[in-house]
Amino acid sequence: MTDPSDTAEKGDTAGKGDTGAGAPPFLEVRDLRVRFTTDDGVVRAVDGMNFSLQRGQTLGIVGESGSGKSVTSLAIMGLHRRGRRVAIDGQILLDGEDLVTAPAARVRELRGRRMAMIFQDPLSSMHPQFTVGEQIVDAYQVHNKVSKAAARNRAAELLELVGIPEPRRRLDDYPHHFSGGMRQRAMIAMALSCDPELLIADEPTTALDVTVQAQILDLMRTLQKEFNSAIIIITHELGVVAEISHDVLVMYAGQVMEHGPVEQVFAAAEHPYTWGLLQSITRLDHQLETRLHTIPGTPPSLINVPPGCPFHPRCAYRDVAGPATGTVRPELALTGPGHRVACHLPVAERRRLFREKVTPTL
Repeated sequence: MTDPSDTAEKGDTAGKGDTGAGAPPFLEVRDLRVRFTTDDGVVRAVDGMNFSLQRGQTLGIVGESGSGKSVTSLAIMGLHRRGRRVAIDGQILLDGEDLVTAPAARVRELRGRRMAMIFQDPLSSMHPQFTVGEQIVDAYQVHNKVSKAAARNRAAELLELVGIPEPRRRLDDYPHHFSGGMRQRAMIAMALSCDPELLIADEPTTALDVTVQAQILDLMRTLQKEFNSAIIIITHELGVVAEISHDVLVMYAGQVMEHGPVEQVFAAAEHPYTWGLLQSITRLDHQLETRLHTIPGTPPSLINVPPGCPFHPRCAYRDVAGPATGTVRPELALTGPGHRVACHLPVAERRRLFREKVTPTL
């Protein structure tokens, strides 16, 4: 999962699945921009996003609330209602087909069949007046011309696949009859009903206890091995990214701050914002002698994003970076194999500061 110019570098993170090195990316996002026109001004929710993803690989997208993570995923799925108030520019290439310029009917055809999404809150994402089975059956029949009996058999198979006991009986239960973890599994079953090649999971473990979180992550890994799906996992939990992802993309104010292999970014991050995220993780192998680290300040309004590096008003090293940090937007530049960083600090200085200030997470 590198930018298009990095074809030779794909597959740097061995050991977590088939990297598909040398093959064209299954998903490629080029200079994606999503803007919402409001009464207060234009919200630049995503402002120049670039990344690519191979089959069998997992990309973790992290950042604070409002950084543009979910907006990016909804743009890929074609779920923004485009019009006078919503503008999307750039390219989203799914197996070479541009979803930004494709007709809405074509995107609906691809959604569910070739790409699917697990939403953040399964209780609000599933219809309360229809049984779980009815909803999976409907999702399956949209893209498959089969009888309702055949679709119901498929739904039972899917519930069994995601580890729900007595799957045929549970088909007749309503979403509120399921626990949080069971609803999340049912959402995964619905998303997998047509064997999608791209699966986007938006905060799939939020509000679940750690045991259920581990089960959901294990399930996603198992299903990826079985279907060779490309997965995007959107989360604010860096521990989840370390557990399941091959690459990590760090977003702030709608822009990419850092992008690279998980092992590289977690062990030798080069952006001060990434350092702040890493230092906020609780470490079980370290005694907690002080309060957890926090990043001073708050994320900017996406209507009035600061000029230059959007993180510079909160950056402890802006004086070291020089005056350009407040006037010139830094380029997302290659700094190692598959590793890109958007920062005005010189590379040698970033690496020195990381060694002195940040405890590696992996």
